[in-house]
Amino acid sequence: MALRNELEELKALEFEHDAVFSVYLNTDRSDQDQQKGEWQIHLKNGIKRIREYLEAANNETELKSFNKLSKKVDKEIQNNRTDLLRSVVIFASDAADLFSVHYLQVPVNTSFHWENRPVLEPLEDIQREYPRTGIILPNMDEVKIIDTSLGELHEVKSYEFDSGKEEWVLSDGMASSDRMASGATHVDKFQQRFKENLSRFYKDMNERVENFRRDRNWDQVYVIGEAETVKIYTGTMKTKPTGVMHKNLNSSKPYDVIKELYK
Repeated sequence: MALRNELEELKALEFEHDAVFSVYLNTDRSDQDQQKGEWQIHLKNGIKRIREYLEAANNETELKSFNKLSKKVDKEIQNNRTDLLRSVVIFASDAADLFSVHYLQVPVNTSFHWENRPVLEPLEDIQREYPRTGIILPNMDEVKIIDTSLGELHEVKSYEFDSGKEEWVLSDGMASSDRMASGATHVDKFQQRFKENLSRFYKDMNERVENFRRDRNWDQVYVIGEAETVKIYTGTMKTKPTGVMHKNLNSSKPYDVIKELYK
C-alpha cells in the first residue's frame, strides 16, 4: 500500500505499552555524510540504544518483541542495500502484525523510536513538503506520466502517438510497428507531420492528463523536457503546471526522474 494511503491507518494504531518500532533512515549516497555507507553505523547504533534502554528497564516482554522486530528490519535493509534510494521508512509491530517498508527518493533525518504508537510526525512533514504529484515528460512522439507522493513511485504510464490513427496509445514498451516498418524515410515523414501538428496532438494528450489529475488527486504537476517541447506542451494545458524543468529525462528510470525533480 502507498505510504500516503497508509498514513491514516497508522494514525489509528495505539497500544497500552510500547510495541511499535518506527525507523527513519537516511541512505542518500549523494549526502556527504553518507559517502561510505554511514547509514549502516546509524542503523546499528539506533537499534543498540533502544535495546540497552529496554535491558536497563528489565522489560523482558518488550525486549523480546523489539529484538525480533529489529532483526527483521536489519535483514530487510541489508538485503536491499545495493538498491537503496535516498531514505527508508519502516513501521513494525508484532502487536498489530505490522511490517510496513517504504524506500523513498526524498531525504529524511535519521531517527529510531520504540513507542506505543507509530511515530508519524516526520512522515507528515514529508507529506507537506512532497505532496501527491504528477510529472509529465513530453517528447516528440511520446508522453510519459509519473504519479508520485512522499518520494514514492505509484504509477508510470507511457503513451506513443499512432500516426495512422492520429491518436495517443498506451505503450507496451515496444517501438511502434508503423514507425519501424518503412525505415528512415517513413520516420522522417512521421516526425515532420508530428512537428507540424504538435500543438493539436498535445492538446489531445492533455485530456488524458486532466483525467489523471482528477483521479489521482494531484496537488502539483511538473512538466520536464527540452525547452521547446515544454513550451509547446504547457501552452496546451488547461491548468498551468506548478513548475517546469528543461531537461530531457525520457530515457531515465522513473525513480531517477523523481530524484532529479526533488534535488
